[in-house]
Amino acid sequence: MNIKAKELSKIYGRGENRVVALDKVSLEIASNDFISIMGPSGSGKSTLLHLLSGLDQPTSGSLTYDGKDIYGLNDKELSAFRRQRIGFIFQQFNLLPVLTAKENIVMPLLLDRKQPDEAYLKELTDLLGIRERLTHLPHELSGGQQQRVAIARALVARPDIVFADEPTGNLDSKSGGEVMEMLQNIWKKLGKTLVVITHDSSIAKMADRQFVIVDGILSEVTAK
Repeated sequence: MNIKAKELSKIYGRGENRVVALDKVSLEIASNDFISIMGPSGSGKSTLLHLLSGLDQPTSGSLTYDGKDIYGLNDKELSAFRRQRIGFIFQQFNLLPVLTAKENIVMPLLLDRKQPDEAYLKELTDLLGIRERLTHLPHELSGGQQQRVAIARALVARPDIVFADEPTGNLDSKSGGEVMEMLQNIWKKLGKTLVVITHDSSIAKMADRQFVIVDGILSEVTAK
């Protein structure tokens, strides 16, 4: 899988109210990359993630997945594309409170009328250390366990790439460190492509390729 963003820009407002959230960002992501994008609040990092994952559209520029322009898809096609090829991990766990951990994990598959691969689900939940917690409701889990459930949900459909937006933002330092170690293990053992948005330099340094974004301008600080 190859993702190519070319001169992506996102501009809000006009005239005196014009704000350039993202300024002609170009980026290429290859299979099995582990990329971190670090920047302060308001730097444009979440805007970039939303554009790279098809959650939002740019003011200008292009984005292709294996040569296919995803902005050319209609809403239904784009929604299916995101469910099947992209995994999302957010700062908020976004678990449904009335569903068990397992039911939350397999929800993306059920939306596509697919049954979970139980062997893969076992591998995933073992890797994340939550197999014994699958019958629990979210309020019966710690913050770290809830985020692990959210990670499993992001991976259950075997996406090509996982985007994580401040995945440790709602966790204490110990739980956050454990979650990042697990993401690193997933990257290594399952061969997933991983893009992590963060403001934490210690998390950014765990990545194979590190980028910094300031005032909507992206630059790579380390390369393979």
